[in-house]
Amino acid sequence: MFKKLINDKRSRFIITLVSVVIAAFLQAYVLNVFIQPTNLLSSGFTGVAILIEKITSLFGFSFPISLGMILLNLPVAILCYKSISPKFTFFSLLEVFLASFFLNFTHYPPLFDDILLNIVFGGFAYGLLTVIALKGNASTGGTDFIALYVSNRKGKAIWGYVFIFNAIILTIFGYMFSWEYAGYSILLQFISTKTIDSFYKRYERVTLQITTTKAQEIIEAYILQYHHGISCVEAIGGYSKKPMNLLHTVVSSYEVQDIVSLMKDVDSNVIINVLKTENFFGYFYQTPIE
Repeated sequence: MFKKLINDKRSRFIITLVSVVIAAFLQAYVLNVFIQPTNLLSSGFTGVAILIEKITSLFGFSFPISLGMILLNLPVAILCYKSISPKFTFFSLLEVFLASFFLNFTHYPPLFDDILLNIVFGGFAYGLLTVIALKGNASTGGTDFIALYVSNRKGKAIWGYVFIFNAIILTIFGYMFSWEYAGYSILLQFISTKTIDSFYKRYERVTLQITTTKAQEIIEAYILQYHHGISCVEAIGGYSKKPMNLLHTVVSSYEVQDIVSLMKDVDSNVIINVLKTENFFGYFYQTPIE
């Protein structure tokens, strides 16, 4: 048991580390290939760092984007690490440092001359790299820290509010430089935000309706591994006329596959119906970010 726990921790560490490296490399690649060549602004603190670099260039010197990314992220990380997770904060900062490193020492030519193609592919790729980091139990730092801090407290995703923050930054960019490119950048942010919403389901809840003849065994296995409540009512099979039980529980959508596998291991004939939960009122246990 102890050996398995060590192996699980080691596996999670490796998965997180690999996710962070991939996300950092992709972030630098997207900035180099899609965003900077077209004078667009990326999301979050990376976009703020690009904006600072553009503003300082008006005064005869250039503040490096990579340095701006690091300096902007450090204060937020210090404020948020206790409320989120020290491990999560460490890997998120590692992603920021690696992205800054890759940005300085890797250079790639643009793929497209057409600005709309850059917006579509750049927005999707930026959203996807954010999802890779989040699913690996890390983030790309900056506004991700703030979004996850608030999401953990509210129990729901707030990426729409992050988009509003980015739109405000882009309005400043448009006022100082170009409304046209600010508009293009807002479109890029919209695609990026929708990509995150589509693939990152941590805060989406679903209802599981479970029909089984081994209710007690399933309940014991479920409670042993998960902290969610589960209710049980007696029922009669309409076809078999045999006694059975109907179980009811609400879980995060990202847990569904693991829970279904657990219940199938206990009862191979279990029937599980997964229903999207639009609204939920009452206490709900949200698994903390490690």
